[in-house]
Amino acid sequence: MLEEFQAVQKPGTWSSVALPPSKQAIGCKWVYRIKKNSDRTICRYKARPVAKGFLQTKGVDYHETFSLVAKQPTIKILLCLALH
Repeated sequence: MLEEFQAVQKPGTWSSVALPPSKQAIGCKWVYRIKKNSDRTICRYKARPVAKGFLQTKGVDYHETFSLVAKQPTIKILLCLALH
């Protein structure tokens, strides 16, 4: 866990800020996974924090959760159709 946490902190892309007095912090839990090679030997251990989103209330803690995703094969198909 310490290695994963340090890897997230190292680039300096985020920082801790004070929580507004009217809000409650969302907790998190660590999810562990063992990565294996093709011959089923252990390659490495992985850990990542996951937010406990089930504690959020729609309209209070968040408003919209949809995120549009376009995969590269889809874009290629659309470009090919446009060319024809």
